[in-house]
Amino acid sequence: MLGSSSTTVKNLPLKRRLCFLLKLVCFVSSVLIFCEFLIYYVVIFQCQWPDVKGGAHMSEKETSASVLKAIILADTHLLGEIKGHWLDKLRREWQMERSFQTALWLLQPDIVFILGDVFDEGKWSSPQAWADDVRRFQKMFKHSVFTELVVIAGNHDIGFHYEMTTYKVNRFEKVFNFTSGKLITRKGINFVLVNSVAMEGDGCAVCRTSEAKLVALSHKLNCSQQKLNHSNKRCNDVEKLPASEPILLQHYPLYRKSDAQCTGEDSAPPEEKNIPFKEKYDVLSQEASQKLLWWFQPRLILSGHTHSACEVLHAGKIPEISVPSFSWRNRNNPSFIMGSITPTDFSLQKCFLPFESRVFTIYCAAGALLVILVLAHVQLLTPPFYFAQRLISKHKAV
Repeated sequence: MLGSSSTTVKNLPLKRRLCFLLKLVCFVSSVLIFCEFLIYYVVIFQCQWPDVKGGAHMSEKETSASVLKAIILADTHLLGEIKGHWLDKLRREWQMERSFQTALWLLQPDIVFILGDVFDEGKWSSPQAWADDVRRFQKMFKHSVFTELVVIAGNHDIGFHYEMTTYKVNRFEKVFNFTSGKLITRKGINFVLVNSVAMEGDGCAVCRTSEAKLVALSHKLNCSQQKLNHSNKRCNDVEKLPASEPILLQHYPLYRKSDAQCTGEDSAPPEEKNIPFKEKYDVLSQEASQKLLWWFQPRLILSGHTHSACEVLHAGKIPEISVPSFSWRNRNNPSFIMGSITPTDFSLQKCFLPFESRVFTIYCAAGALLVILVLAHVQLLTPPFYFAQRLISKHKAV
Protein backbone atom coordinates (compact mmCIF):
# COMPACT_ATOMS: atom_id res chain seq x y z
CA MET A 1 0.00 0.00 0.00
CA LEU A 2 2.80 2.40 0.90
CA GLY A 3 4.59 1.67 -2.39
CA SER A 4 1.43 2.35 -4.38
CA SER A 5 0.84 5.70 -2.64
CA SER A 6 4.46 6.71 -3.22
CA THR A 7 4.12 5.97 -6.96
CA THR A 8 0.93 8.05 -7.18
CA VAL A 9 2.63 11.03 -5.53
CA LYS A 10 5.60 10.75 -7.92
CA ASN A 11 3.33 10.53 -11.00
CA LEU A 12 1.23 13.54 -10.00
CA PRO A 13 3.72 16.20 -11.24
CA LEU A 14 4.13 14.27 -14.51
CA LYS A 15 0.35 14.16 -15.01
CA ARG A 16 0.12 17.86 -14.29
CA ARG A 17 2.85 18.60 -16.83
CA LEU A 18 1.16 16.47 -19.47
CA CYS A 19 -2.20 18.09 -18.75
CA PHE A 20 -0.63 21.56 -19.02
CA LEU A 21 1.12 20.58 -22.24
CA LEU A 22 -2.16 19.34 -23.68
CA LYS A 23 -3.82 22.63 -22.79
CA LEU A 24 -1.04 24.55 -24.54
CA VAL A 25 -1.39 22.41 -27.67
CA CYS A 26 -5.14 23.03 -27.70
CA PHE A 27 -4.60 26.77 -27.23
CA VAL A 28 -2.03 27.04 -30.03
CA SER A 29 -4.14 24.88 -32.35
CA SER A 30 -7.21 27.01 -31.71
CA VAL A 31 -5.34 30.21 -32.54
CA LEU A 32 -3.91 28.68 -35.73
CA ILE A 33 -7.27 27.33 -36.88
CA PHE A 34 -8.96 30.67 -36.27
CA CYS A 35 -6.28 32.84 -37.93
CA GLU A 36 -5.63 30.56 -40.89
CA PHE A 37 -9.11 29.24 -41.59
CA LEU A 38 -12.11 30.44 -39.57
CA ILE A 39 -11.35 34.17 -39.77
CA TYR A 40 -12.08 34.14 -43.50
CA TYR A 41 -15.57 32.77 -42.86
CA VAL A 42 -16.19 35.28 -40.06
CA VAL A 43 -15.21 38.26 -42.23
CA ILE A 44 -16.65 37.27 -45.63
CA PHE A 45 -19.91 36.03 -44.05
CA GLN A 46 -20.70 39.70 -43.34
CA CYS A 47 -20.70 40.53 -47.08
CA GLN A 48 -24.07 40.55 -48.84
CA TRP A 49 -25.01 40.76 -52.51
CA PRO A 50 -26.27 44.26 -53.35
CA ASP A 51 -29.81 44.75 -54.62
CA VAL A 52 -30.46 46.12 -58.10
CA LYS A 53 -33.34 48.44 -58.88
CA GLY A 54 -36.53 46.47 -59.11
CA GLY A 55 -34.94 43.53 -57.33
CA ALA A 56 -37.04 44.09 -54.23
CA HIS A 57 -40.23 43.71 -56.31
CA MET A 58 -39.15 40.49 -58.02
CA SER A 59 -39.67 37.02 -56.65
CA GLU A 60 -36.64 34.98 -55.60
CA LYS A 61 -36.99 32.80 -58.70
CA GLU A 62 -37.15 35.84 -61.02
CA THR A 63 -34.18 37.45 -59.29
CA SER A 64 -31.92 34.41 -59.60
CA ALA A 65 -32.92 34.02 -63.25
CA SER A 66 -32.34 37.64 -64.32
CA VAL A 67 -29.56 38.94 -62.04
CA LEU A 68 -25.98 37.89 -62.72
CA LYS A 69 -23.90 37.60 -59.55
CA ALA A 70 -20.31 38.53 -60.35
CA ILE A 71 -17.18 38.76 -58.22
CA ILE A 72 -14.43 41.05 -59.52
CA LEU A 73 -10.88 40.96 -58.15
CA ALA A 74 -7.49 42.09 -59.40
CA ASP A 75 -3.72 41.91 -59.05
CA THR A 76 -3.12 38.60 -57.32
CA HIS A 77 0.59 38.73 -58.31
CA LEU A 78 1.49 35.10 -57.67
CA LEU A 79 5.22 35.18 -56.96
CA GLY A 80 7.63 33.43 -59.33
CA GLU A 81 10.97 31.67 -59.00
CA ILE A 82 13.10 34.80 -59.52
CA LYS A 83 11.85 37.21 -56.83
CA GLY A 84 9.54 35.00 -54.82
CA HIS A 85 10.69 33.96 -51.33
CA TRP A 86 9.20 30.63 -50.20
CA LEU A 87 7.80 32.10 -46.96
CA ASP A 88 6.23 35.04 -48.80
CA LYS A 89 4.68 32.61 -51.31
CA LEU A 90 3.35 30.36 -48.55
CA ARG A 91 1.82 33.19 -46.52
CA ARG A 92 0.25 35.30 -49.25
CA GLU A 93 -0.88 32.46 -51.49
CA TRP A 94 -2.58 30.73 -48.57
CA GLN A 95 -4.37 34.02 -47.78
CA MET A 96 -5.63 34.36 -51.36
CA GLU A 97 -6.61 30.70 -51.64
CA ARG A 98 -8.59 30.73 -48.41
CA SER A 99 -10.21 34.08 -49.32
CA PHE A 100 -11.24 32.86 -52.76
CA GLN A 101 -12.49 29.44 -51.70
CA THR A 102 -14.40 30.89 -48.74
CA ALA A 103 -16.02 33.55 -50.96
CA LEU A 104 -17.07 30.90 -53.48
CA TRP A 105 -18.57 28.70 -50.76
CA LEU A 106 -20.42 31.49 -48.96
CA LEU A 107 -21.46 33.73 -51.86
CA GLN A 108 -21.84 31.25 -54.76
CA PRO A 109 -21.27 33.71 -57.64
CA ASP A 110 -22.22 32.93 -61.23
CA ILE A 111 -18.98 34.33 -62.61
CA VAL A 112 -15.61 35.61 -61.35
CA PHE A 113 -13.45 38.14 -63.21
CA ILE A 114 -9.74 38.62 -62.45
CA LEU A 115 -8.55 41.91 -63.94
CA GLY A 116 -4.94 41.09 -64.76
CA ASP A 117 -1.55 40.68 -63.12
CA VAL A 118 -2.42 37.16 -62.10
CA PHE A 119 1.30 36.40 -62.00
CA ASP A 120 4.13 38.61 -60.81
CA GLU A 121 6.80 37.28 -63.18
CA GLY A 122 4.85 36.19 -66.27
CA LYS A 123 6.82 38.73 -68.29
CA TRP A 124 10.07 36.90 -67.42
CA SER A 125 8.99 33.31 -66.84
CA SER A 126 10.70 30.42 -68.59
CA PRO A 127 8.37 27.72 -69.97
CA GLN A 128 8.95 25.54 -66.90
CA ALA A 129 8.46 28.41 -64.43
CA TRP A 130 5.30 29.46 -66.30
CA ALA A 131 3.91 25.90 -66.09
CA ASP A 132 4.65 25.81 -62.33
CA ASP A 133 2.95 29.18 -61.78
CA VAL A 134 -0.12 28.10 -63.78
CA ARG A 135 -0.37 24.89 -61.77
CA ARG A 136 -0.32 26.86 -58.49
CA PHE A 137 -2.90 29.29 -59.81
CA GLN A 138 -5.25 26.48 -60.83
CA LYS A 139 -4.96 24.95 -57.36
CA MET A 140 -5.59 28.23 -55.54
CA PHE A 141 -8.46 29.39 -57.75
CA LYS A 142 -10.16 26.08 -58.44
CA HIS A 143 -13.91 26.38 -58.83
CA SER A 144 -16.98 24.29 -59.51
CA VAL A 145 -18.66 23.90 -62.89
CA PHE A 146 -21.40 26.23 -61.62
CA THR A 147 -18.99 29.19 -61.44
CA GLU A 148 -17.20 30.59 -64.49
CA LEU A 149 -13.72 32.10 -64.17
CA VAL A 150 -12.62 34.80 -66.64
CA VAL A 151 -9.07 36.16 -66.53
CA ILE A 152 -7.80 39.36 -68.21
CA ALA A 153 -4.17 39.91 -69.22
CA GLY A 154 -2.05 42.39 -67.27
CA ASN A 155 1.40 43.85 -67.79
CA HIS A 156 2.99 41.40 -65.33
CA ASP A 157 1.42 38.49 -67.22
CA ILE A 158 2.64 39.36 -70.72
CA GLY A 159 5.02 42.26 -70.06
CA PHE A 160 4.76 46.00 -70.53
CA HIS A 161 4.39 47.03 -74.15
CA TYR A 162 8.16 47.06 -74.76
CA GLU A 163 8.41 43.52 -73.29
CA MET A 164 5.22 42.09 -74.81
CA THR A 165 5.73 39.46 -77.50
CA THR A 166 3.38 37.33 -79.56
CA TYR A 167 4.75 34.27 -77.77
CA LYS A 168 3.86 35.63 -74.31
CA VAL A 169 0.41 36.75 -75.46
CA ASN A 170 -0.33 33.37 -77.08
CA ARG A 171 0.93 31.56 -73.97
CA PHE A 172 -1.48 33.50 -71.79
CA GLU A 173 -4.37 33.11 -74.22
CA LYS A 174 -3.85 29.35 -74.43
CA VAL A 175 -4.16 28.91 -70.65
CA PHE A 176 -6.98 31.39 -69.99
CA ASN A 177 -8.84 31.40 -73.31
CA PHE A 178 -8.43 35.18 -73.42
CA THR A 179 -8.31 37.38 -76.49
CA SER A 180 -8.53 41.15 -76.60
CA GLY A 181 -11.80 42.21 -78.13
CA LYS A 182 -13.55 39.10 -76.91
CA LEU A 183 -17.21 39.43 -75.99
CA ILE A 184 -18.77 37.42 -73.17
CA THR A 185 -22.55 37.55 -72.94
CA ARG A 186 -24.22 36.12 -69.84
CA LYS A 187 -27.93 36.55 -69.02
CA GLY A 188 -28.21 39.19 -71.75
CA ILE A 189 -25.27 41.21 -70.32
CA ASN A 190 -22.36 42.10 -72.62
CA PHE A 191 -18.83 42.10 -71.19
CA VAL A 192 -15.97 43.29 -73.40
CA LEU A 193 -12.49 42.00 -72.52
CA VAL A 194 -9.68 44.41 -73.40
CA ASN A 195 -5.94 43.75 -73.51
CA SER A 196 -5.03 47.23 -72.31
CA VAL A 197 -1.29 46.53 -72.71
CA ALA A 198 -1.94 46.35 -76.47
CA MET A 199 -3.57 49.81 -76.54
CA GLU A 200 -0.23 51.51 -77.13
CA GLY A 201 -1.31 52.98 -80.45
CA ASP A 202 2.06 52.51 -82.17
CA GLY A 203 0.88 49.98 -84.75
CA CYS A 204 2.74 46.98 -83.32
CA ALA A 205 1.52 43.57 -84.58
CA VAL A 206 -0.30 42.67 -81.35
CA CYS A 207 -1.72 46.21 -81.11
CA ARG A 208 -3.08 46.17 -84.67
CA THR A 209 -4.75 42.79 -84.18
CA SER A 210 -6.23 43.81 -80.83
CA GLU A 211 -7.61 47.13 -82.11
CA ALA A 212 -9.08 45.50 -85.23
CA LYS A 213 -11.01 43.03 -83.06
CA LEU A 214 -12.25 45.83 -80.81
CA VAL A 215 -13.43 47.90 -83.78
CA ALA A 216 -15.30 44.92 -85.25
CA LEU A 217 -16.90 44.16 -81.91
CA SER A 218 -17.86 47.80 -81.48
CA HIS A 219 -19.64 47.69 -84.82
CA LYS A 220 -21.60 44.60 -83.78
CA LEU A 221 -22.65 46.12 -80.47
CA ASN A 222 -23.64 49.44 -82.04
CA CYS A 223 -25.74 47.67 -84.68
CA SER A 224 -27.43 45.56 -82.01
CA GLN A 225 -28.47 48.65 -80.06
CA GLN A 226 -30.00 50.51 -83.01
CA LYS A 227 -33.77 50.91 -83.18
CA LEU A 228 -35.54 48.89 -85.86
CA ASN A 229 -36.93 52.01 -87.51
CA HIS A 230 -33.42 53.45 -87.70
CA SER A 231 -31.81 50.45 -89.30
CA ASN A 232 -28.54 50.98 -91.09
CA LYS A 233 -27.58 49.20 -94.28
CA ARG A 234 -24.14 48.55 -92.80
CA CYS A 235 -25.82 46.46 -90.10
CA ASN A 236 -27.88 44.23 -92.36
CA ASP A 237 -25.46 41.32 -92.35
CA VAL A 238 -24.15 41.84 -88.81
CA GLU A 239 -24.83 39.24 -86.14
CA LYS A 240 -27.20 40.72 -83.61
CA LEU A 241 -26.16 40.73 -79.95
CA PRO A 242 -28.26 41.50 -76.86
CA ALA A 243 -29.15 45.20 -76.93
CA SER A 244 -27.40 45.89 -73.65
CA GLU A 245 -24.77 48.59 -73.15
CA PRO A 246 -21.47 46.78 -72.55
CA ILE A 247 -19.27 46.62 -69.46
CA LEU A 248 -15.55 47.02 -70.17
CA LEU A 249 -13.09 44.81 -68.29
CA GLN A 250 -9.39 45.67 -68.50
CA HIS A 251 -6.19 45.88 -66.48
CA TYR A 252 -5.03 49.48 -66.99
CA PRO A 253 -7.43 52.23 -65.88
CA LEU A 254 -8.53 54.82 -68.41
CA TYR A 255 -6.58 58.05 -68.34
CA ARG A 256 -6.73 60.17 -65.21
CA LYS A 257 -4.15 62.65 -63.93
CA SER A 258 -3.63 61.00 -60.54
CA ASP A 259 -5.49 59.44 -57.62
CA ALA A 260 -5.96 62.85 -55.97
CA GLN A 261 -9.77 62.64 -56.17
CA CYS A 262 -9.98 59.04 -54.92
CA THR A 263 -11.46 58.49 -51.48
CA GLY A 264 -12.07 55.62 -49.08
CA GLU A 265 -10.03 53.58 -46.65
CA ASP A 266 -8.56 51.47 -49.46
CA SER A 267 -7.66 54.35 -51.77
CA ALA A 268 -4.00 55.24 -52.34
CA PRO A 269 -2.00 56.50 -49.31
CA PRO A 270 -2.02 60.31 -48.92
CA GLU A 271 1.65 60.59 -49.89
CA GLU A 272 0.94 58.85 -53.24
CA LYS A 273 -2.36 60.43 -54.25
CA ASN A 274 -0.92 63.55 -55.87
CA ILE A 275 1.83 61.80 -57.82
CA PRO A 276 1.01 62.32 -61.53
CA PHE A 277 0.23 59.16 -63.50
CA LYS A 278 2.38 58.30 -66.49
CA GLU A 279 0.40 57.54 -69.65
CA LYS A 280 0.84 54.02 -71.09
CA TYR A 281 2.44 52.95 -67.80
CA ASP A 282 0.14 53.79 -64.88
CA VAL A 283 -2.95 54.47 -67.01
CA LEU A 284 -3.95 54.26 -70.66
CA SER A 285 -3.09 57.21 -72.88
CA GLN A 286 -5.69 59.89 -73.40
CA GLU A 287 -6.02 58.82 -77.04
CA ALA A 288 -6.60 55.13 -76.20
CA SER A 289 -9.07 56.08 -73.46
CA GLN A 290 -11.09 58.22 -75.84
CA LYS A 291 -11.11 55.44 -78.43
CA LEU A 292 -12.59 52.92 -75.98
CA LEU A 293 -15.21 55.37 -74.77
CA TRP A 294 -16.15 56.31 -78.33
CA TRP A 295 -16.19 52.74 -79.65
CA PHE A 296 -18.29 51.19 -76.89
CA GLN A 297 -20.08 53.89 -74.88
CA PRO A 298 -19.92 51.50 -71.88
CA ARG A 299 -22.20 51.78 -68.89
CA LEU A 300 -19.42 50.64 -66.54
CA ILE A 301 -15.63 50.17 -66.68
CA LEU A 302 -13.77 47.86 -64.28
CA SER A 303 -9.98 48.03 -64.03
CA GLY A 304 -7.08 47.12 -61.74
CA HIS A 305 -3.31 47.83 -61.89
CA THR A 306 -3.01 50.61 -59.26
CA HIS A 307 -3.59 48.21 -56.30
CA SER A 308 -5.82 50.89 -54.74
CA ALA A 309 -9.50 51.76 -54.98
CA CYS A 310 -10.85 54.65 -56.99
CA GLU A 311 -14.09 55.70 -58.63
CA VAL A 312 -14.01 58.07 -61.60
CA LEU A 313 -16.72 59.47 -63.87
CA HIS A 314 -15.71 59.76 -67.53
CA ALA A 315 -17.55 62.25 -69.73
CA GLY A 316 -19.59 63.02 -66.64
CA LYS A 317 -21.66 59.84 -66.86
CA ILE A 318 -19.57 56.67 -67.34
CA PRO A 319 -18.28 55.26 -64.03
CA GLU A 320 -14.97 53.48 -63.78
CA ILE A 321 -14.14 51.43 -60.69
CA SER A 322 -10.49 50.63 -59.99
CA VAL A 323 -10.43 47.37 -58.02
CA PRO A 324 -7.76 47.09 -55.27
CA SER A 325 -5.30 44.21 -55.06
CA PHE A 326 -6.53 40.88 -53.70
CA SER A 327 -3.22 40.11 -51.99
CA TRP A 328 -1.70 40.98 -48.61
CA ARG A 329 1.55 41.47 -50.48
CA ASN A 330 0.21 44.69 -52.03
CA ARG A 331 -2.00 46.04 -49.26
CA ASN A 332 -3.00 45.44 -45.65
CA ASN A 333 -6.73 45.56 -46.46
CA PRO A 334 -7.36 43.65 -49.71
CA SER A 335 -10.88 43.32 -51.07
CA PHE A 336 -13.01 42.33 -54.02
CA ILE A 337 -16.14 43.72 -55.68
CA MET A 338 -19.52 41.99 -55.61
CA GLY A 339 -21.78 42.97 -58.50
CA SER A 340 -25.46 42.25 -59.05
CA ILE A 341 -25.92 42.94 -62.76
CA THR A 342 -28.87 42.94 -65.15
CA PRO A 343 -29.00 43.93 -68.85
CA THR A 344 -30.11 47.43 -67.87
CA ASP A 345 -28.73 48.06 -64.40
CA PHE A 346 -26.05 47.09 -61.89
CA SER A 347 -25.25 47.49 -58.22
CA LEU A 348 -21.79 47.05 -56.69
CA GLN A 349 -20.67 46.30 -53.14
CA LYS A 350 -17.15 45.98 -51.77
CA CYS A 351 -16.20 43.01 -49.60
CA PHE A 352 -13.08 43.39 -47.48
CA LEU A 353 -10.89 40.43 -46.61
CA PRO A 354 -9.25 39.97 -43.19
CA PHE A 355 -6.69 42.69 -42.50
CA GLU A 356 -3.16 41.31 -42.28
CA SER A 357 -2.35 43.64 -39.36
CA ARG A 358 -5.29 42.27 -37.35
CA VAL A 359 -4.21 38.68 -37.92
CA PHE A 360 -0.68 39.65 -36.85
CA THR A 361 -2.09 41.35 -33.73
CA ILE A 362 -4.01 38.20 -32.77
CA TYR A 363 -0.85 36.14 -33.12
CA CYS A 364 1.15 38.62 -31.01
CA ALA A 365 -1.50 38.71 -28.27
CA ALA A 366 -1.73 34.90 -28.26
CA GLY A 367 2.07 34.62 -28.12
CA ALA A 368 2.29 37.01 -25.17
CA LEU A 369 -0.44 35.09 -23.32
CA LEU A 370 1.34 31.82 -24.05
CA VAL A 371 4.59 33.13 -22.55
CA ILE A 372 2.76 34.33 -19.42
CA LEU A 373 1.07 30.95 -18.96
CA VAL A 374 4.34 29.04 -19.32
CA LEU A 375 6.19 31.32 -16.89
CA ALA A 376 3.36 31.06 -14.39
CA HIS A 377 3.33 27.27 -14.70
CA VAL A 378 7.05 26.93 -13.97
CA GLN A 379 6.61 29.47 -11.13
CA LEU A 380 8.96 32.02 -12.67
CA LEU A 381 6.04 34.41 -12.77
CA THR A 382 3.85 34.77 -9.69
CA PRO A 383 0.15 34.59 -10.57
CA PRO A 384 -1.75 37.77 -9.57
CA PHE A 385 -3.99 35.83 -7.15
CA TYR A 386 -1.05 34.57 -5.08
CA PHE A 387 0.66 37.95 -5.28
CA ALA A 388 -2.44 39.63 -3.82
CA GLN A 389 -2.78 36.90 -1.19
CA ARG A 390 0.80 37.48 -0.01
CA LEU A 391 0.22 41.23 0.26
CA ILE A 392 -2.88 40.64 2.41
CA SER A 393 -1.08 38.17 4.70
CA LYS A 394 1.84 40.59 5.21
CA HIS A 395 -0.59 43.40 6.03
CA LYS A 396 -2.31 41.22 8.67
CA ALA A 397 1.04 40.29 10.22
CA VAL A 398 1.89 43.97 10.66
